Amino acid sequence: MLIIADRIDATRRYIAQAIASRNREFIHGEARDQEASGADYLNLNAAIFGRNEAVHLRWVIDAVQEVTDLPLCLDSRDPAVLREVLPIVKHRPMINAVTLEKGRMEGILSLAIDYRAKLVASCQAENSPAETADAKVGIATMLIEKITAAGIQPGDLYIDPLVYSLSTNQQSARATLEAISRIMGCFKGVHTICCLSTVSYGLPVRSLINRTFLAAAMDRGLDSAIIDPTDRQLFATLKAGELITGRDESCLGYIVAYRKGRLE
Repeated sequence: MLIIADRIDATRRYIAQAIASRNREFIHGEARDQEASGADYLNLNAAIFGRNEAVHLRWVIDAVQEVTDLPLCLDSRDPAVLREVLPIVKHRPMINAVTLEKGRMEGILSLAIDYRAKLVASCQAENSPAETADAKVGIATMLIEKITAAGIQPGDLYIDPLVYSLSTNQQSARATLEAISRIMGCFKGVHTICCLSTVSYGLPVRSLINRTFLAAAMDRGLDSAIIDPTDRQLFATLKAGELITGRDESCLGYIVAYRKGRLE
């Protein structure tokens, strides 16, 4: 299971404050904590700064790369921003995310090819979020066809079916689970990914919902997730899920996590 750590996101108030005040020590600590907690990639987002997004994202990239060699997932949908910051990224990155929206696909695709970036593709068309399983799979099919035709290999493509909060759409989790199953069954080599925090937005005891959805999604074939790896209960669910779904050979991942005191 590929873990993209989501804590360095300026939509979190304390992260935005650290970026705006250029608090390098704080960002260093966030990067180190997530690496120590098992992250494979660090997701970086500075989109709330609007026209100054590139300036702030560039600073965050510099700060993070001072303390970790983990590859970065650049969370920006603006090709101009990505074009400005990609030259300073040290390791092969991931870009989060491309959609079918007009004007975004071409710009991000060309950058992904130039920088050999892995690519997250979200199931959203022009002004049309995909809410049903059929709609999600339909948009996923178009995304996969366009992106692979441009030269991105299936193994470098991560489809996000976009689960919405159960507080506003009680069928979203079920639709997303069905879409994951169908995408993983129909498109060999392509990955699926979800940002877990959205499913529980607006509801109490959010971590419980996130953990339950993660376990269900892994059973349907989900093989990567954007999560907070420092959430010990969520991480434990992920490790148990790998074991139960047959992805943990000889139970080694689970046993190692136990010996490190990571299971709750």
